[in-house]
Amino acid sequence: MTETIVRIAARGEGVTESGRHFPFAVPGDTIANDGSIVAGPHHQVPPCRHFPACGGCQLQHVDDAAYGDYLAARIAGALAQHGLVTKIREPHLSPPRSRRRASLRTLKLGQRAVIGFNSARSNQIVDLRECHILRPELFALVAPLRELLGALLKPRRGGEVQLAMADQGVDVLLKGVGVEGLAAIETLTEFCTQQQLARMSLDQGLGPEAFYEPVPVTATLSGRPVALPIGAFLQATEDGEAVLAAAVCEAVGEATRTADLFAGLGTFALALPGQVYAAEASRDAVLALKRAAPAIAVEHRDLYRRPLDVGELANFDVVVLDPPRAGAAEQVANLAASAVPRIAYVSCNPATYARDAKTLADGGYALAWVRPVGQFRWSTHVELAGCFTK
Repeated sequence: MTETIVRIAARGEGVTESGRHFPFAVPGDTIANDGSIVAGPHHQVPPCRHFPACGGCQLQHVDDAAYGDYLAARIAGALAQHGLVTKIREPHLSPPRSRRRASLRTLKLGQRAVIGFNSARSNQIVDLRECHILRPELFALVAPLRELLGALLKPRRGGEVQLAMADQGVDVLLKGVGVEGLAAIETLTEFCTQQQLARMSLDQGLGPEAFYEPVPVTATLSGRPVALPIGAFLQATEDGEAVLAAAVCEAVGEATRTADLFAGLGTFALALPGQVYAAEASRDAVLALKRAAPAIAVEHRDLYRRPLDVGELANFDVVVLDPPRAGAAEQVANLAASAVPRIAYVSCNPATYARDAKTLADGGYALAWVRPVGQFRWSTHVELAGCFTK
């Protein structure tokens, strides 16, 4: 008896109505009696030769319609576990080759180096020869970096390569890659100039330091250049950032007093109207935002250890928060007890978002809507922005 795939599970497997899981199956596919997959209307040919070995993508076999449904279902399912229901808007999908930041692994094997993403559920590195998620400017550096690292790395030694697009070009951070002696320094300097890098930084175990930076490196956020600290967080795609910022601005409306918590470099603070207070735990990000926007009241503050209390929250019409994957349980508990009229909550983890949403709901807030954003194309990673009202 054949079965039909009805949904995609959190880790990317297709699931039948009876609950059986099949890797690389898509809603609409059927499972034959021998367990083979008969492709349905939403099953596409993966565009990349490295799929499915490369861990950079898990869902290249899923078309855009089914992928958008998957993102929405992940959020709806997480909320439903806490008894919550809301309007889930049309998901935004970042296009192929739009990722502007990535962390790649590298390893010296014999006389050459490999560089790429780890294999799925493995420490083995897939040596990238093509990539359909990275921006062309980033992927163009993979081959030159492979040659460079072949010269710098010692046999069987590995490291990490972090790439990000800055206003001035590509920002590169090498972690665990030793640069010893004049010849190595000259090789690295020549590489930076030939590739016209915005910056090259090294972290050899004592923290990152800039090795090459012809001019100060910046990232433009909401039309304003902000100094980009080494290794600083940026939203994965420019279009995804714009969609999240638009959702936040919609939730904020014409508020005159807004708090942006876990503000980072000011991704949202710089887009907000009226008087803005921003709290962030990273000292480098705080200094960068202060220099870029003196009118914003920026505070260096660890919101896990010292969340804004109910009295402080009373100073604001709206609170924006964009915490790490762990969510913001401590801050949300105080928000639930506050009288702040609206909250714009951005998250990269539907599970912790739903947990925090339940706390807010118990405090009298209603989740008006959620906008899913698929910045990590063809992955199981889900981002979202939502609006709470009281």
